[in-house]
Amino acid sequence: MDNEAWIIDAVRSPRGKGKKSGSLHEVHPQRILAQVLNGLKARHDFDTADVDDVVMGCGAGSGDHSMDIARMAALDAGWSLDAPGVTLNRFCGSGQQAVNFAAMGVRAGFQNMVVAGGVESMSRPAPMHVDGFTANNNHLREQFEMVPQGISADLIATTEGFTRKDCDELGVDSQNRAAAAIKDGRFDSALIPIYHDDGELALDHDEFPRPGTTLESLGELAPSFAAMGAHTLDGTSRTIDETARLAYPEVSEISHVHHAGNSSGVVDGASAVLVTSPDYARAHGMKPRARVVMTAVAGTEPVIMLTAPGPAAKRCLDNAGMTFDDIDLFEVNEAFAAVVLKFLKDTNVDWNKVNVNGGAMALGHPIGATGGMLIGTILDELERQDKSLGLVTMCTGGGMGTATIIERL
Repeated sequence: MDNEAWIIDAVRSPRGKGKKSGSLHEVHPQRILAQVLNGLKARHDFDTADVDDVVMGCGAGSGDHSMDIARMAALDAGWSLDAPGVTLNRFCGSGQQAVNFAAMGVRAGFQNMVVAGGVESMSRPAPMHVDGFTANNNHLREQFEMVPQGISADLIATTEGFTRKDCDELGVDSQNRAAAAIKDGRFDSALIPIYHDDGELALDHDEFPRPGTTLESLGELAPSFAAMGAHTLDGTSRTIDETARLAYPEVSEISHVHHAGNSSGVVDGASAVLVTSPDYARAHGMKPRARVVMTAVAGTEPVIMLTAPGPAAKRCLDNAGMTFDDIDLFEVNEAFAAVVLKFLKDTNVDWNKVNVNGGAMALGHPIGATGGMLIGTILDELERQDKSLGLVTMCTGGGMGTATIIERL
């Protein structure tokens, strides 16, 4: 048996605006994922009874996303009852972690075919604890009084010296790159249209991008997290900003530079990646598009929270015996502009090799689905540019980062 995990294909839904007026809001997230699963099956006509597992990431995990949405979506899709499903949560990196786990299972020889990815309908928000990550656990709060991610992003910008202009320029670049990619049809081959239950088309294109965005138009937007930072925490006399600064006493004041135009968009969507062993693929006439070379996860300080993409990427490369110079293209999830700027500063990677088709600032970030989407995006682009190696990395809540290296076949 060849000790490899092959990516046969990667598909996704369009990203719908994550609000009640968004085109996917009325479609249950189980239904969105089920249609993506069936879109993948239609392309390769595999026997769903052969699927060893359906591994899906989901950030919410409650409300409409509850009850093991991976299994429920596979049942909704009409897949064989033999096809199990499991749902995992590594915050924003959930979908990427699902693909990584799929690759691990296949490379270990424990599984032959796994479908992995994720789903999130952000227009259907799940209930959250007021204090977010510590979930009212006072023992944890005494060790790490974590703050909302927007405050963490602004804290990164403050400690690293990234200005509002730096972040806005990245936001404009993301919009311009996405607009060019959409005009050129670079996403078309991966898209699975989503329909309402009555058969009416819900959405067949990404509806979040704002082509024509300029520095001037972004300059008119007020910072999104300044008021949040000034909010006083219940039971204390401290503001959220002051709480963040307890971990970074060298910071006298947090510079609030992020807003809707240089932060990831709130959207709905789902992704699915078909991972098989070489033996299974050959036996069933499947042609691989890529192989998973290496995966990694890293942890960093959880108050600033979003600084781990660089360390995760480096660990992944070290484990593969590679360097950043070996990689042709990168996808770094644009959770916030400062996250990407920090990655570029940490790694000295050329911006022209990163997010060449835009990122979440333009396209949106459907939390659990994004990792699978990015793996598909970088694979499509490697093929378009006739290049070989791609690396995907994401920041996550709790101070973690995920990374995956794929090689085009």
